[in-house]
Amino acid sequence: MATEATSWQKEQISRAYVQVLATQGGYTICDWNVDKDGVDVTLRSRGLMVDIQLKCTQSPRVVRSGYSFDLDIETYDKLRAPDRSAPGHLVLLIVPPDIGRWVTHQSESIVLACHGYWASLHGLGKANGNATTAINLPEHQPLTVKSMGTMFDTARQLISTSGRKVN
Repeated sequence: MATEATSWQKEQISRAYVQVLATQGGYTICDWNVDKDGVDVTLRSRGLMVDIQLKCTQSPRVVRSGYSFDLDIETYDKLRAPDRSAPGHLVLLIVPPDIGRWVTHQSESIVLACHGYWASLHGLGKANGNATTAINLPEHQPLTVKSMGTMFDTARQLISTSGRKVN
């Protein structure tokens, strides 16, 4: 029988997953203790920043192109705002229904049995709903070190269009 994890357990596995990828990619990670701006973590790389809202589920809503997550409108609006200094992203981590399977110990390694997907919310239009809006997290956008690089490419483009130069 699967045990439903508490929200803090889901938050911690999400942070661990992002921490592992950021470390592998050579990115600095800032962990916010207050989620006032709709941001759980910020990644940094050579002066560029990427903001991420983390969500985690044991029962994802599968759609044709990947997954869908209902994000509250307040957070959505904060992450999509065009005047942000760092582009806002949603990351959805999908974990097994049984919390006992989230982490497995092998002879010389620990394996996280989860996978994540991401969506850029920067510059998106006004939400249709009153309380939540469905965010599509495409199957072809898994959260990886390479996709974190893509997030930084977006940050670089935003800075270059604002007239500031970043190498």
